[in-house]
Amino acid sequence: MTSQSKTIRLELDSYKKSTSYAPLFMQGDCLKVLKSMPDQSIDMCITSPPYWGQRQYENGGIGLEKNHKEYIKDLCDIFLELKRVLKDEGSFWLNVGDTYKNKALLGIPWRIAFELIDEQGWILRNSVIWNKVKGAPDNSKDKLRNIHENVFHFVKKSKGYYYNADAVRKKPREAKVENGAVVSATGVSGVRYKRQIELSTDLNMEEKKNALNALDETLEKISRGELSDFRMIIRGQQRATHSDSEKVSGRAKELRDKGFCILRYHPKGSKPSDVWDILPEDTQKRKKHYAAYPEDLCKIPILATCPPDGIVFDPFCGTGTTMLVAKSFNRKSIGVDLSKEYIELAEERCSEWHQQTI
Repeated sequence: MTSQSKTIRLELDSYKKSTSYAPLFMQGDCLKVLKSMPDQSIDMCITSPPYWGQRQYENGGIGLEKNHKEYIKDLCDIFLELKRVLKDEGSFWLNVGDTYKNKALLGIPWRIAFELIDEQGWILRNSVIWNKVKGAPDNSKDKLRNIHENVFHFVKKSKGYYYNADAVRKKPREAKVENGAVVSATGVSGVRYKRQIELSTDLNMEEKKNALNALDETLEKISRGELSDFRMIIRGQQRATHSDSEKVSGRAKELRDKGFCILRYHPKGSKPSDVWDILPEDTQKRKKHYAAYPEDLCKIPILATCPPDGIVFDPFCGTGTTMLVAKSFNRKSIGVDLSKEYIELAEERCSEWHQQTI
C-alpha cells in the first residue's frame, strides 16, 4: 500500500467516526483516489462528469480525450473502480450529456450505460430524463433544440439495495366523501362502480360478488386512511391501462381471470416519475465553474438511496453541489476533484451554507 493510499484510508476512517456532516474534500485524480479507498466504503454515488469536448476545465482531465471512444473508456475505468468501493446495497446515479460531431449526435450517455451494463455487470434501474425546461439559443435550421439530459440509476444487485421510496413521495391523491359516498380523486364514486358491476353483462354472478366485496374492502380502507385513492377496472367497462394482452399486462390477466382489478394509491402519495422538470443552475452565481448541475437534481437520489447514516460520494464534485445537498439532508459526503480551485470554492460554499443555517 502506497503512502497516499494509507493517508486516504486514515482520512476516511477518521471521517466515518466523526459526528460532523461537514463534507470531506480530496484534491486529486479520482481514479487514483478510488484505488486508494477500501472495498464497500461508500453508500451511494451521484456525479456529473465533464462532458466530452464541451468545455475546458481547470487542470484538464476527463472530457479532453481525442475522441468519444477514449472518453467513454476513461469514464468506465473510473466507474469499475467505483463499483468496488460502493457497498452492495448502494446506488450509483450518473448524469451525463451528449455531444454532436460533424452534425451527428453521438449517443454518449447510452454508450456509457450499455458498457456499464454489458461489460461491468451494473443493473440499470431507471433512465431519468432531466427536462431543463429552458435552454441556450439554438440557431441550427435542421434539427430541434436540445433541452434534456440523461440521469441513470445503477445498482450492483437486482434486489436488496437500499431504497426509501417514502422519502420522495409526492403529496397523495386523496379520495373524498360526498353525501356519504366515497369519491375518488378522479371523480368516480364507489356508488358508480357498484352500479357498473351490478349492471355488467360481462361478469357472471360469482365475479360480481367478488368484485363488490373487493370494492367494499377498498372503500373501507380509504375510510380508515390506509389508502389515499383508488381506481377500479371492470371487464367490459374500462380497459387495462396500457395493454389488453395478458402476456405483457398483469392487469389484463387479472381482468381475464377475475373480471376486475383495483388500482390502489399509496396513503403517503405517489413516487416521482422518471421525467424531472428542473431549471439549470444559474451559472452567473457560480464562481469560476460554468457547468454546475442544479441542487434539485441531487435531492431525490440522496433521499431515496442514501441511508441516514450513509456516505454520499462524488468523484467529480466541482464546486460541491452534491456535498451541499447531502449536508442539508444530514448525510456525510466525500467529494473529489482534480482542481484545487474548485475544491476551495466547494469548501467555501458548504461553509457559507452552514453559517446561514445556524
